[in-house]
Amino acid sequence: MARHSKLQTQVLALYRQFLRAGRDKPGFIPRIRDEFRSNARIKKTEMMYIEYLYRRGQRQLEQLKDVNTKQLGFFSKPAEKS
Repeated sequence: MARHSKLQTQVLALYRQFLRAGRDKPGFIPRIRDEFRSNARIKKTEMMYIEYLYRRGQRQLEQLKDVNTKQLGFFSKPAEKS
């Protein structure tokens, strides 16, 4: 079995924490899975971007753990004009 880098291990732990925190909130688990799957396509060489997403994920996890949280916002890239 291949060993994971420290950052990969941290991201996997963050994913598990998200799944645990979203368990009691309806509709969060599919959103969490989709977000992590879409970001799984990022090349492993883009370390700065991965670290940025990891830090952003930590902040969102803290929001999700708040009992008053009903939904999470997300940012999307604007569509490029051809």
